[in-house]
Amino acid sequence: MTRFVSVSIVAAATLFGGIVAQAQKVEFWMGNGAASVNSFLQHKDKIDIISPTWYQFDEAGMVTGEPQPTVLKAAHDAHLTIIPLFALFNHEKIHTLIGDQKAQDEMNQAFVRECKENGYDGVNLDIEDVMWTDRDGLSALVKKTSDVLHREHLQVQIDVVPNAPGHAGETAFGKWIFQEWRGAFDLKALSESVDLICLMTYDQNTHWTMPGPVGGWVWTKQNLDYALKVVPKEKLSLGIAVYGYHWYTGDPGLNKAEKTPNPTAEYISEPNAIYLRDTYGGKTQWDEEEHTPWFYFNRDQMREWVFYTDKRAFMDRYDLAKQSGIQGVCSWVLGEEDPTIWAAIPTKR
Repeated sequence: MTRFVSVSIVAAATLFGGIVAQAQKVEFWMGNGAASVNSFLQHKDKIDIISPTWYQFDEAGMVTGEPQPTVLKAAHDAHLTIIPLFALFNHEKIHTLIGDQKAQDEMNQAFVRECKENGYDGVNLDIEDVMWTDRDGLSALVKKTSDVLHREHLQVQIDVVPNAPGHAGETAFGKWIFQEWRGAFDLKALSESVDLICLMTYDQNTHWTMPGPVGGWVWTKQNLDYALKVVPKEKLSLGIAVYGYHWYTGDPGLNKAEKTPNPTAEYISEPNAIYLRDTYGGKTQWDEEEHTPWFYFNRDQMREWVFYTDKRAFMDRYDLAKQSGIQGVCSWVLGEEDPTIWAAIPTKR
């Protein structure tokens, strides 16, 4: 997740008129900033699982972080499932941790400690920037963690980078993104260990790429179909980004001797995207193929592009998860969303 809280629709069967209907659970990741916390407090009755980004861990197995007291109390009072995110994004540190069983023991003991002391229901592992050569080692690490936590009756989720078609592409970018991001996740092996796989169907296009959807419809469906070949439906949650990216002409080296091209993109929330659109006279357009809103505007005689997620794009993906019969959806991140999505998400309590 990087930059990086999620909506997880967890499928639950209820009987109505003799017909089994699929109810959806919603999981959101959340940060510690005011916008994220306030969104949680306002909309917690629409959320089933909350995954706060309170923790990190390192190559020595040291886990650092602590709960935000207001959020923790509110989550417990609302009887939400609480599964905090524990993050490590560094391929060298991850490689070291994979090879150090003692460090893994320390890490797993800390996971159990934090869950027991704070009343968490489990852990959400956000392990990214992993080399494809550490694929088997990552699977073994996750299995060991899952075995330890399951003995304590705790859940384990893992966030995975979409990796269809399962091999590197033609371009240098395609090779790099597979080597260092996509290729490390053995979906079959991981699904045999964990309780839930959060398929992060974002970022398709970022500051590394040309302008385009954060998680386009075609790409999302390709990755969902690919995951479903090996992951049981009840263990799969579809990721939905609620943010976007803003592409613009960056600083070429003002006041520096050497000048270089610098096309730039920045992460942007839906409210800030709308602010830019309205300030500079952009006009929202809808990409029918990608189920994504976008617009452009001119500033200093240069064109700037914004792709983002609005209520329509969010609900298209929400409904895709429901129609696919998977466990749910997971969404990054509270506080960045189009506020109108909440009217469309059913109240849980």
